[in-house]
Amino acid sequence: MDKILEGLVSSNHSVSVKRAIVKKVVEAAEKEVTEEQCQAMFALTTRLILLGEDAFQKQIGFQVLESYARYHRPEFEAFFSKEFVLSLLQQGYGQLDRKDPAIIDYIHCCLRLLISCPLVLEIFNVIQVEVLRMVCERPEPALCARLSTLLSDFVQCIPRDKSGILFCQQLVRTISYFHCFATQERELREYVGQVTKVSTLLQNIWKADPATLLPSLQEVFAIISSTDPSFDPSIALASLVQHIPIQMITVLIKSLTTDQNVKDASMTKALCRMIDWLSWPLAQHVDTWVIALLKGLAAVQKFTILIDVTLLKIELVFNRLWYPIVRQGALAVLSHMLLSFQHSPEAFHLVVPNVVPLVQSLRTDGLPTSKAFLLQFTELIHCMMYQYSGFPDLYDQILEVIKDLPKPGEEKIKLVLNQSAWTSQSNSFASGLLRQAVKSETGKTGLVNLGNTCYMNSIIQTLFMATDFRRHVLSLHLNGSNTLMKKLQLLFAFLAHTQRAAYAPRNFLEASRPPWFNVGSQQDCSEYLRFLLDRLHEEEKTLQVLESAKPKVDTSSNGQTGQTSADQAEESSLTPAETKLGDDQRTLIEKMFGGKLITGIRCMHCNCISEKEEPFTDLSLAFCPFATTQDNPQPERPLEEPKVLCQGSVNGGSEILEPGSAKALASNVDLMQVTNEPHLSVPDLVNYFLAPEILDGENAYFCEKCSSLERAEKTMKVVSAPEYLILTLLRFSYDAKCHVRRKILDNVTIPPFMRLPVHAPSVPTHCSSLTSSPLQVDSPDGSENLAKKLKPSQKEEEEEEKERIDSVPYVLSSVVMHSGISSESGHYYSYGRNINGADGTQHPANLFALQDSGNGQAECSLSTSRDWLLFNDSRVTFTSFQSVQNITNRFPKDTAYVLMYRKQELPGENINGGLMANGMRLCAEPPLQKELLDAIIKDNKLYLQEQELSARTQALQAPSSSCSFRPNGSDDNNPPGSCGPSGGGGGGGGFNTISRLVF
Repeated sequence: MDKILEGLVSSNHSVSVKRAIVKKVVEAAEKEVTEEQCQAMFALTTRLILLGEDAFQKQIGFQVLESYARYHRPEFEAFFSKEFVLSLLQQGYGQLDRKDPAIIDYIHCCLRLLISCPLVLEIFNVIQVEVLRMVCERPEPALCARLSTLLSDFVQCIPRDKSGILFCQQLVRTISYFHCFATQERELREYVGQVTKVSTLLQNIWKADPATLLPSLQEVFAIISSTDPSFDPSIALASLVQHIPIQMITVLIKSLTTDQNVKDASMTKALCRMIDWLSWPLAQHVDTWVIALLKGLAAVQKFTILIDVTLLKIELVFNRLWYPIVRQGALAVLSHMLLSFQHSPEAFHLVVPNVVPLVQSLRTDGLPTSKAFLLQFTELIHCMMYQYSGFPDLYDQILEVIKDLPKPGEEKIKLVLNQSAWTSQSNSFASGLLRQAVKSETGKTGLVNLGNTCYMNSIIQTLFMATDFRRHVLSLHLNGSNTLMKKLQLLFAFLAHTQRAAYAPRNFLEASRPPWFNVGSQQDCSEYLRFLLDRLHEEEKTLQVLESAKPKVDTSSNGQTGQTSADQAEESSLTPAETKLGDDQRTLIEKMFGGKLITGIRCMHCNCISEKEEPFTDLSLAFCPFATTQDNPQPERPLEEPKVLCQGSVNGGSEILEPGSAKALASNVDLMQVTNEPHLSVPDLVNYFLAPEILDGENAYFCEKCSSLERAEKTMKVVSAPEYLILTLLRFSYDAKCHVRRKILDNVTIPPFMRLPVHAPSVPTHCSSLTSSPLQVDSPDGSENLAKKLKPSQKEEEEEEKERIDSVPYVLSSVVMHSGISSESGHYYSYGRNINGADGTQHPANLFALQDSGNGQAECSLSTSRDWLLFNDSRVTFTSFQSVQNITNRFPKDTAYVLMYRKQELPGENINGGLMANGMRLCAEPPLQKELLDAIIKDNKLYLQEQELSARTQALQAPSSSCSFRPNGSDDNNPPGSCGPSGGGGGGGGFNTISRLVF
């Protein structure tokens, strides 16, 4: 039969004739044949299978071999021995190389025929050894795929125990040598199929023997982290990622990122190559692992690696968006890389030129998934343009091409940016000692206490939360300037855009500290505020004078001199970039905080009136010693007796009492509250401030008309209301006996909304008495008008005066609190209203909204959302308005000291473009000027380097460190109400009552 078969193969018969002859040969296998005939037939079929000239010959060989092996099993066992298998694997067959995939196919076929024979176990043992040797020789993908198919069908051939671990590691390394140079789709599909078979084998081995998984993954990392320039591992390794259990991400990433033996260069290579894996089709979870490693590196502050890899690979990741099969995973990685790279626009600007072509392609490619993908992509682009505004030349075309697509709201953008920054990453990958102080969930930046500088920190945060003031400061053109306003602008820019959890305002402290303030000592925050505003005002006035003194240049000339002067004028101008208001020569401080008071004195002998107009930036409100209750009013005193009036000083006047003044009678107020019920309110104190005062006795008024000291009535009225109304509660009264300033601890109710009476300017009549209208507060439990207790009603004059009074609404913006019992000790912190709207105006979703109550007054409706922020040096947390109102009830030493109210925008006042009629309201945050942006980018890079260095240092010290980690920081055990040690830095400032201030 073997002769017949051999002749048949070499004959020229047709295929049908050959098939008929083969059928007879197969049928003859059922008959008895000699052992020699069987061996000859096995040898012939083997030659046909391995050396056949075409597929038909190989098919004949397999068919005849299978039939003879079935009916002559002992003879086949003798033929297909372990020695024969060993020779095939080590030497090949004839001219056929041992690495030819046909040999593996032949062995695979023979094993199926011998599976029930006991002797096959010996063959399995041989194959176990030989396959390990084969993978160490780095077989080609085709051979490796055939070998994987054999081992998948005959798991008994897979090496065991230590050899099994070694086999997996070597198989992983073999995959790293795979490369495909094909250009045809069929060849590419074949290559991907081969790689898939190999990775599936590894998956099966990992499932059967979990002990092989971790060593395999370690080998993967060793391969991709190699810095050998001559070795470029294949992206086919990406096929393994989908087989790694997702649950192992945390353990593996922590192990990698905290391993001190892994050098930065190796980690950089590994991360770059993992990002390259995004190009591998059909691979799942590659994006998940890449993002996990990025987050793990951020958690241990290895920012240098993140910066290098992002700038190196961001364009490659973006280019993967063009390919539908991998674009979803690429977008996930691109989003994380861009959103986390917040210290500089460099990475985003690398991909900006490719945004418009991609959007246009997604609109026209016709794929069903493109529309949803386009929405995700444009949301990312909106976030990045919001983060790095101020580049209209780069963004104009992008905005045009996506103008009809949905835009995410500002709150959503801020949330995404805040959660994505490297410094905001979850540090669960890091060990305890490596954990860092990250920005709070508010997204706001704290201020480092530089040694009893809480007085400055609270004022800076209050001014920063004054939205219109902040926006005007940031929009000023101050290039090349070294003024205090420039330093404030830079500080505001850092508070808005730094990645630090808390910023140390050292330069601003040195520039703004009053000369009489001792370094490292506690100071009065209201005194600092007045000094700061006065410095800024005088500085701008000086610049205006210098500017006006310059010789005028003919603007019609195109000469070089005129151009230079124009440039200088632009650089030194303190006018916002958005608007320049005609002839308004007021300084920014005057426009924002400046108001005007008219002080009038009426001689009660001749009724002659003397009036004087004075500017103010804050109103200092004294406490009335006897008008704190409505139920038991004090009896009115006769006119002959001087009234006890704590008339507050205006625009920086001292609250220290002078001997012989009417105020001195109230100086015996000590640390105890005057009364418990009901509480005074801010409107009560303002009414008291504006109430008439009798000048008599030692304070008698010298009337020029009468040419003598006469009894007189002093009145105050506001004639120009500021955009921001600053109210200082004079809580520190001077104790002449002890020569100290004691604190008045009276609880003062703070309304979220109130109205200030503003008088229209009028020509004074010398025989009339003017009186100030009481302050209105739209609250159902408002206090009785104190002014009415102090002076008998003069109805005719009051009615005439009220006709000229405008009730200006104000909404609470910030409150500076003082915790302590004296001005020389304690701690300052502040509350600020969190304005969410892009225009900075009040919205119904925010803390309170104005509603008409039907009686001509407005009512204030409160919400329970977290619309207030608590600024406590380096700590910033969400809080509520109820906390502001109830703080003194819960902690009697914590009292409101400085309040800032913002003029409420009324319906119809907003002009197109978002700018108020008075020019004080800017519609949005101004884009950062280049000089400010460069400074922030530089500091953000420095901060990342500092964090990385700190993390490395702590990691090196960790094994020998005996200190325990305290999540809340090292200063949590300091005494409440203190500012910490002099020169204390680090961020907390020493005040550690945060847990009792957030409710």
